[in-house]
Amino acid sequence: MSEPAVLLRIRAESSPTDPHSLRFVVERDVQAGAAATFSSVATAQGAPLAEALFAISGVAKVDVSGAIVTVVKTNDGDWTALKGPVAQALRDTMARTSAPLGLAAKVAGQARTDAEIRLAVQEVLDSQANPAIASHGGHVSVTDVRDGVVSMLMSGGCQGCASSAATLRGGVEKMIRAAVPEVRDIIDVTDHDAGATPYYSAAPDGPPIPKRPLLYRPVPPDAITREDGQFLISPDYLAARLGMDAETLRVGLRSGEVVSQCEAGSGADAGKTRLIIRSAHRVWAAEIAADGSAYEVPAPRASATAAAAGSMLRDRIRAHLSGLSAEQVPMTYGQLARAMGLYMPGSIAKVTQALEATMVEDAKNEVPFLASLVVSKIAHGNAANGFLQQARTLGRGPGFGEDDRAYYRREFTGAVAMLKSRIG
Repeated sequence: MSEPAVLLRIRAESSPTDPHSLRFVVERDVQAGAAATFSSVATAQGAPLAEALFAISGVAKVDVSGAIVTVVKTNDGDWTALKGPVAQALRDTMARTSAPLGLAAKVAGQARTDAEIRLAVQEVLDSQANPAIASHGGHVSVTDVRDGVVSMLMSGGCQGCASSAATLRGGVEKMIRAAVPEVRDIIDVTDHDAGATPYYSAAPDGPPIPKRPLLYRPVPPDAITREDGQFLISPDYLAARLGMDAETLRVGLRSGEVVSQCEAGSGADAGKTRLIIRSAHRVWAAEIAADGSAYEVPAPRASATAAAAGSMLRDRIRAHLSGLSAEQVPMTYGQLARAMGLYMPGSIAKVTQALEATMVEDAKNEVPFLASLVVSKIAHGNAANGFLQQARTLGRGPGFGEDDRAYYRREFTGAVAMLKSRIG
């Protein structure tokens, strides 16, 4: 008698910025840690999953990265009717072949080239942004991509328009960042003062317009507020600039993966404040004047280096724990802090944040948590609450019928085995 088939679990997640996009999160990688993007039926040839999805009426684009399949529907598509067929196509294709993405697959983590980013961004503009902008006589196009920084040109009714900055930073940027996460920054290179009547001068196919990068961009008044002497930044606003959603930003701030720095101006800059926020891949900075007005500014290289201090501690801790023998663990937070040369008040908190940052990396790499080697008390035999909370936040934690203590012992045993294999 044959074993009953196990239904592949798939969870659908809507996009906070694009109603035409829906993410299908599968319980395992679609194809051995691979990624691919299919923008049309023609590009789907040779990829069984893409062919099956494009056979469904209403599917316009498919992007696969590891266990996440992002489907973009046509304007007249209905998610109520599409969800079921898309999920079934995923299950059927993954059940019958180990290579649903065919030869189009890339190794996960291999970022798109600047040329691929340019094509992807222009496709977002042409399919989602420009149809609406055209109703106002405008057009937005990509002029260049260098190291993930996209230069964009606004022409037609957008050139010189007082609302152009809001158009680019509000709607268009959100669309691009949601669809092309490799984009590090977006620069408006339009000369909004060009021509006698710049509001309607320069068509998309017209002569080149002089470039004038707008490196200082105004921050909306409600994006940064001040309470009790501290600056508070809107999570939705900041997350978009760091290339993530608000919840991922909150997790990163708690884990130490996202770090912040505040600098007070002196001399000619007296009264000004600079905020620098750094994630693993991007740095965002803003300068706040004494009157409360704020502008996005290029992050100073020295400040970016200082903001990375948390990441440096994370890497030092990882190296230290990886070099221990099985007989040297578990160790306490205090012992680890001293091993790092940290003795001042607040050292335990720094170590805790750095450990939680290593858990983010370990979760991505699907390996035991090295942080399980560090405990509050040696004799207690269990993990700190912060460890357990972070594990659950990252989608790990006790399994069915498993309590916190048993789960911790499982992680600890796995981490010790990893130490032994490295020594051996």
